[in-house]
Amino acid sequence: MAEMTNMKILIVEDDDAIRRGLVDALTFAGYETCEAKDGQRGMEMAVKMDFDLLLLDLILPKGDGFGILSEVRITRPTMPVIILTARGEENDRIRGLRLGADDYVIKPFSVKELLARIEAVLRRSPERSMDVTAVAIPGGVADLARCEVRFEDGERTDISERERQILRYLASNPGRAISRDELLQRVWRISPRGVSAETRAIDMHIARLREKLRDDPANPHIILTVRGMGYMFGQEEESR
Repeated sequence: MAEMTNMKILIVEDDDAIRRGLVDALTFAGYETCEAKDGQRGMEMAVKMDFDLLLLDLILPKGDGFGILSEVRITRPTMPVIILTARGEENDRIRGLRLGADDYVIKPFSVKELLARIEAVLRRSPERSMDVTAVAIPGGVADLARCEVRFEDGERTDISERERQILRYLASNPGRAISRDELLQRVWRISPRGVSAETRAIDMHIARLREKLRDDPANPHIILTVRGMGYMFGQEEESR
């Protein structure tokens, strides 16, 4: 059995036998799994849940895999996606790759081949930088696993799940300006098109997060404001 990976794979597949086999094989290999058997549920899970890779059947009831893939590429542009496809569906494979799929596996497939392709796609995926669990800050540490900030003077402050997600994303990209649109895509899991109200919500979350981190809003050193762009993490992250 492979070493536990702590990585989660979303399986969207309508064939019960194939989906059950995938869950069993991936669980045995050390992955966490979540599953959907139709396009409607698959779409909801693909844009809202936290996971590390999507295994996606293209032909689904209540929608199709192409729609899910298109939406994922808008809301989660670097999420690794592997298409599950029947042997004769060459045009579908080509269309899927053009829409941004990272790889495809032809049914019926061997477990060894599937696991090898999953490992290869995950190795080159920037999503893997999202496993920061602790962030060093002046005078303390933000413990993202516990959703709290601890200071050397003994003070502890809880942070919300959304604040944790924002800080984790910024700390995963130190020194890079992150736009509000990117935060909407990667943290809120929604398309930034026509959602100006949500951009104000981002600013409010940043303000509360700065307060909890003791980051002076007039002269911040942890979460910097980049004029005309968005925000940037100004400290070196500590990953555990």
